[in-house]
Amino acid sequence: MSTQPLSTQSRLVQRLHRRYADLLPLLPPGPPTHATMREALQALRQRSLDTGAALRVLRQLVMERLVVLDCDQQASLATITRGVTELAELALDVACTEVQAELDSRHGAPLGPEGQRAELWVIGMGKLGARELNVSSDIDLIYVYDHDGETAGLPDGRGRLSNQEYFGRAVKMIYALVGDTTEHGFVFRVDLALRPNGNSGPAAVSLSALEEYFQVQGREWERFAWLKSRVIAPRRCLAGTGVQALRGVVLPFVFRRYLDYSVFEALRILHRQIREHAARRSAGHPARANDVKLSRGGIREIEFTVQLLQVVRGGQYPELRCRPTLEALQRLAHAGLMPTETATALANAYTFLRRVEHRIQFLDDQQTHLLPTQDEDLNWIAHSLGFADCCPFLHELDAHRELVAQEFDTLLGQSEERKTCRGGSCGAKAGAVPADIEGLLEKLPPALRERVQEWQSHPRVQALREDARARLIRLIQRSALWVREGRVTETAAVQLINWLEPLLRRESYLAMLLERPAVHERLMHLLGAARWPARYLLQHPGVIDELASDAMLSERFSAADLKDELARRVGSLRSTGEDDDETLLNLLRRAHHAEVFRTLARDVEGRLSVEQVADDLSSLADTLLQITVRWCWERLKNRHRTDADLPQFAIIGYGKLGGKELGYGSDLDIVFVYEDEDERASEVYSAFVRKLINWLTVKTAEGDLFEIDTALRPNGNSGLLVTSFQAYANYQQQRGSNTAWTWEHQAMTRARFVLGSPGLQARFDAVREAVITAPRDAAALRDEIVSMRNRVRGAHTVRGGRFDVKYSQGGMVDAEFAVQYLVLAQSASHPELRDNVGNIALLQRAEACGLLPAGVGERAAAAYRELRRIQHKARLNEEPTQVEPEQVAAERDAIMALSAAVLGG
Repeated sequence: MSTQPLSTQSRLVQRLHRRYADLLPLLPPGPPTHATMREALQALRQRSLDTGAALRVLRQLVMERLVVLDCDQQASLATITRGVTELAELALDVACTEVQAELDSRHGAPLGPEGQRAELWVIGMGKLGARELNVSSDIDLIYVYDHDGETAGLPDGRGRLSNQEYFGRAVKMIYALVGDTTEHGFVFRVDLALRPNGNSGPAAVSLSALEEYFQVQGREWERFAWLKSRVIAPRRCLAGTGVQALRGVVLPFVFRRYLDYSVFEALRILHRQIREHAARRSAGHPARANDVKLSRGGIREIEFTVQLLQVVRGGQYPELRCRPTLEALQRLAHAGLMPTETATALANAYTFLRRVEHRIQFLDDQQTHLLPTQDEDLNWIAHSLGFADCCPFLHELDAHRELVAQEFDTLLGQSEERKTCRGGSCGAKAGAVPADIEGLLEKLPPALRERVQEWQSHPRVQALREDARARLIRLIQRSALWVREGRVTETAAVQLINWLEPLLRRESYLAMLLERPAVHERLMHLLGAARWPARYLLQHPGVIDELASDAMLSERFSAADLKDELARRVGSLRSTGEDDDETLLNLLRRAHHAEVFRTLARDVEGRLSVEQVADDLSSLADTLLQITVRWCWERLKNRHRTDADLPQFAIIGYGKLGGKELGYGSDLDIVFVYEDEDERASEVYSAFVRKLINWLTVKTAEGDLFEIDTALRPNGNSGLLVTSFQAYANYQQQRGSNTAWTWEHQAMTRARFVLGSPGLQARFDAVREAVITAPRDAAALRDEIVSMRNRVRGAHTVRGGRFDVKYSQGGMVDAEFAVQYLVLAQSASHPELRDNVGNIALLQRAEACGLLPAGVGERAAAAYRELRRIQHKARLNEEPTQVEPEQVAAERDAIMALSAAVLGG
C-alpha cells in the first residue's frame, strides 16, 4: 500500500493540484465554513477574477479540502455535507445580491402593494434544504417571490417591468453565475424541475400562485419534495416575516391534520419509476446495477423510509418536521414510531452509504453513484474507509443494503399484504378490479349489494377522484371476499359501508384501509360486533390507526405511559411554538379518544371484563384530570403562586368516578376544594376552576373531553363552584346551620380523592371516614334511604312487564341503596366497610363480618355483576336495558333477598 496520503490518489485531487496549486492556500485551514469561504472568495476577487470565475475556483478549492478531510483525516459525514451546503448557500447569496443590484440599476426595485421592496426567495429542495449535499450534487431550486406588482423604473420613467418579468430575468442571471460551465467548470449544476408545473411553469412563482397550486394541483410526490424545502438565499431575508408566511403555505401542504396514508401509493409509484429507470440504464451494462443511491437497499430507500413516516405522521407529531435524514431517524425513534434498533441500523447504513458515495465522486468529480469496476479504484475506496481490501468492504456494503431493502419493503406493506391476504385473498389477486361500482355489484352478497347499489348515484361517490374511486372499489371487493371466506360477517361489511359514506371526502381513510389490510379486517370485526363502537368510530374516525398495533389488544391502559406520551407531545409543540391553548385542547381530546377506543376494542374482543373496563376508563379519567389541572394552572394568568408545584387544590370524585365504575361516555361528578391562606385565593381558584371546566367540556374540532356535573358540591347548584376545604368539611360533618342532607352522605360512601395536595388527601380521608361512621338512628336512616329508592324507581317506570336491570325491583339500584345503608349504619363498628372498594367487594365484606345471612351477600354480588354485564352489553349495542323477567330471575331474586335483609323489602 502506498505511503502517500490517500487523497493524493484521487484523480480529482491530482487535477486540482496541477491546475490550482498556487490558489489552494487561499482557503483558510480547517473545514470550510461560510466565513472561511467568503474570505477565500474575497481573496480570489482581488486576483482580478469576476464573481462567476471566483465562485468556480472557490468550489475547486473546497473540493480539494473536503477530499483531504474525508479520506486522510476521516472527518465526519456532517463535516463534508455541511461544507458543500454552505458553499451553495454562499454562492447563491452572492449571486442574488449581484444580480438584483444589476437589475435594480436597469429597472428599479420590484415593489409590493404598500410600496415596499418585493423579495425573491431561493428555496433549496432535497439535500440542499436538508444541509446534506454530496460533493458532486446538483442543487434543486425553486424561486418564489412574495408580491406581484411592477418595478419602480428609472428616474426618467423608463425600464419598468412586472415583478414576474424582473424575477424571471433574475433567475436566468443567477443560473449564469452559478450553473453555466466555463473554463473553471461550474459552481453547481442547477435543476429547476421541481417548481410548480415543472419545466413548463414560470421560472419564478409568486407566493399566492404557489398556494393556489398546492390547493388545486399539488401532487402527493411533491409533498416529499417540499418536506426538506428551506429558504437559503438571500441571507438578509432569512429572518424576515415573509419567510414565515412561506412556511405557513408549505406546512399544511406537506403535513395533514389526520394520519395520511394516501402517500403510500404515490411513493410506490415514484420508487417503481426510479427502479425501472435504473433497470433500463443498466440493461446490457451489469456494472450500472451497483448504484449505492438508486439500487435496491440504497440511499434513496432510506430517505424514502424516513420521509414517508414524516409525511404520514408529521401532522400530529410536529417534532418530526425536520429536514436532515439522520436527525429525523432519531426523532422517529424518540416518538416511538420506529424501534430504536432499526433507527440506529438505518442511521449506520445511511452514513456508510453516503461516505461510499463521496469516495465514488472523489475519483473524478462526476455526479455518479456507481461503484467503479476497476480493482484499483475499488481498493482505493476500501482503503479510504479503513478496510484492508475490497472484500470486507463489499461484505459490509451488502449487509447494509440488505437491511435497508428489508425495512423499506416492510414499510410499504408487501410483507403485511402477503401475511394478511392468505391464499391470495385480497387486492388485485382477488380478481380483476372493476372499473366502476356497477361492475362490482353482481359479485357482492345480497345485503351488501343492496347497500352498495345506493352509491351508484351518490354525489359523494361521484365527486371522488379517479384514484380514490378505484381505492373504494378495491376495498369493497376485498370486504366481499372476506365475507365469502367467513372471515367477517355480512353485517360487518354493511356497517363498513355505513361508516365510510360520511367520510368519503377524507380520502386518506380509504388509502389507510387499503394500505393496512390488518386494520381493515379488525375495523370490520369491531363494526360488526356492536352499534356503539360504530357510532364512536364515526365521531372519531382518526382512532382507527390504533388498530394497526398487534399488541394493542393484549395490553391495558397505563397512566404512566399516557403521561409520558403527552409530556413528549407538549415538549415537541413547545419547540415549534405550536403549544397554544387550542392545540393542547385538541391534543387532550385525541389522546382521550385513542385510549377509549383501545379499551373499547379490547372490550368488544372479550379481552376485558366489565369491571376491568370500568377500572381502565376511571384511571384514564383520573390521569386526564391530573394533566389538565397542571396545564391549566401553568397557563392561568392571575395565579398567585409562581412555583412549579400544583395549586393548593383538590378534586373529589363522586358517583361512578368516585366508585371507579365509569362507562363509555359517563359524565364526571366532581367537587372542587382548595386550602390556601392567601387573601386572593378565593378569586384565583374560582378563575382557575372556570378555566378548568372550560378545558374539560368545550367542544373543539376534535370534540369534547368530558361532561362535568358539580351538583354534589355544598348547597348544590346554588353553592360556590369551588369552596375552601374547611367549609366543605363543616358542611359534610353537620357543623353550623348549613349542613349536608342524608342523600349527600349516601354519595359520600362512593366519594374518592382524585387529585390534589397530599395534605388535603389525608384531611379528606378523615372527613369521609367521620361522615360515614357518624352515629345515626338506624330506623330513620332506613326510612330515608327506602324513600329515596322508591322515588328513583318511580321516576323510571317500566312497561310491558319487562325487567329494567337498573331500576326495577331487584335491580342494580336496589343493591346500591342496600350497600349505602350498610356503610352508613355499620361502618362505625365494622371498619371493613369504610374503604371505597365498590359494591361487589362491600357486599362480600358485609357477609363476611356477619351483617348478612349466609350466602345472601355472595349471591347478591354475583347478581350485581351479571346485571352490570347485561347493561354494558346492551349499551354497547344501543339496545334497551330492559329484558324478559325470566332471563334474570335468579339475579332479581338474589338482590330482592339482599334488600329484604337490609332494608326490610
